[in-house]
Amino acid sequence: MAAAHTRTGAARGVVPGAVRRAGRWAVNLLMLLVVVGGAAWLAPAALGYSRYVITGGSMTGTYDKGSIVFEKPKPVADLQVGDVITYLPPADSGLSTLVTHRIVKQEPAAGGGVLFTTRGDANPAPDPWHFSLVQDTQPVVQFGVPHAGWIFIALADRQTRMLVVGVPAGIIALLALVELAGALRGGRRADEPPGPADEAADVSACEEPRIPVQRDPAHQAPVAAGSARRVPTGV
Repeated sequence: MAAAHTRTGAARGVVPGAVRRAGRWAVNLLMLLVVVGGAAWLAPAALGYSRYVITGGSMTGTYDKGSIVFEKPKPVADLQVGDVITYLPPADSGLSTLVTHRIVKQEPAAGGGVLFTTRGDANPAPDPWHFSLVQDTQPVVQFGVPHAGWIFIALADRQTRMLVVGVPAGIIALLALVELAGALRGGRRADEPPGPADEAADVSACEEPRIPVQRDPAHQAPVAAGSARRVPTGV
C-alpha cells in the first residue's frame, strides 16, 4: 500500500511539472515572437524607411489591404506622375486620415508651387481634391509587404488588444500559482511527522547487520561464522 501511495504521489507531481514546462515554453515562444516582430518593425527605421499600414482597398491589386508599405523621403521638386505617396488630404476633403495614392497629375498652382492630383489604383476616377505639399520632402513608396499589417489592424481593436495582453498575463499568473502551490505542498511535507512506514524504514536502516552464530561442538562456545577459532592440537 505504501508503494502504491508513493507511485500515486509521483504521478500527481508529474502533471504540475508538465504544466509548468508547457507554460514556460509558451511564454518563451511569445517573448521570442515579440522580440523578432519588434526588431523587424524597428530595423527599417534605422535604414531611413518610414512604414505605413494599408487599411483600405483603394490600392487593391498593387498594395492590398493589410499590406505594409515602406517609404523613403524624396524632394517635392523631384516627384513625378506615377509616384505613390502617403499624405494627409486637404481639410475640405472630409478625410482625417492618411491616404496612400498614386500621383496622376501635376500642374502649376495659382500662388506658385505644384498642384497634385492623386488616384487609388483600384478607383475608377481621380480623387476629387487637389493639393500642394508644403514640406520640402515627401515620403514615396519603395516597396510593400503583403499581409504583414493585419496584426496592426487587429490591434487597433480594443478587445483584440485586451486579448493579446490578457492571455500571456493569464499564463504567467497561472504559472506563478502552480509554483506557489508546489512550494506550499513541499513545506507541508517537510513539517509532517514521519508515518509508520517511514519509522520502520528508519529503524531498519539504523540497525547493525547481524552475523549468524555457530556453536563449537567441542566447547559449545558461540563462535561467529567466518571468524578464526582455536583448533585442538591433540596434546
